[in-house]
Amino acid sequence: MITFSLINEKGGIGKTTLATHIAAGLAIRGYRVILIDADPQGHATFSLGLDKRPGLYDLLVRDAAFKDVLLVPSIQSFTIEPPKGRLFVLPSNTETRAIPNQIEDVTLLVNRLQELSSVIDAVIFDTPPTPSLLHSSIYLATDAIIYPTTCEMLSFDGLQESINRSKKFQIMRQEMSRRATEVFGIVPTMYQNSTALHKQNLEALQAQFAGKVWSPLTLRTLWREASQHRCMVFALAPTSKAADEAWELVNRVEQGMQAWQRKS
Repeated sequence: MITFSLINEKGGIGKTTLATHIAAGLAIRGYRVILIDADPQGHATFSLGLDKRPGLYDLLVRDAAFKDVLLVPSIQSFTIEPPKGRLFVLPSNTETRAIPNQIEDVTLLVNRLQELSSVIDAVIFDTPPTPSLLHSSIYLATDAIIYPTTCEMLSFDGLQESINRSKKFQIMRQEMSRRATEVFGIVPTMYQNSTALHKQNLEALQAQFAGKVWSPLTLRTLWREASQHRCMVFALAPTSKAADEAWELVNRVEQGMQAWQRKS
């Protein structure tokens, strides 16, 4: 089982969109996937047509069993054909905000996820932008990180802050006999090829993080339409350019997973 997270300490840059589409895409491909909604807004939960619930809170604070908190989204919310794998969602709501005040053991999340190691292929975290003890728990549980960012300075600042913070947890992971967290990639989102600003900033990003910057996800109306319908672009418009870009993203993640497993 591999655990990876979508992280950037800047809100509104596409973490939820990437997390939900990666999770859905991997499930369609045949993987057993859990999408953990760690954001109190519960937008990953909502985006897959599910009701917001305190699933993550119940798991960590009330010691609930996974079978009692995991939800299964309708197939129609993420694909037009039966998936080869399974997609589960650990939902969130406003109670998630209280988790940092209710838990003291930063390794609790790691230990709970170990219960799934033999039955789940991938765990994906959609994270909130504000750092907290919950963030610390997620960092310790994360094997690989995908950093979404828009091609704008405030998002770049959030990206750098996130990278700096992740480095602080490497020693703790080693003490827990866990491998160092890898960076799968940096994904430019809401990209506007027609603007000089985005082109220049993309070039700067590629220069700073050589080999780690993946293909941009273009700003398209279809992403908003899919959000409006509470479904993935795979279901709403499977032959669209947006779906093509989403599949390219899934391909890169799958390649990263396979490389990570070969090192295990």
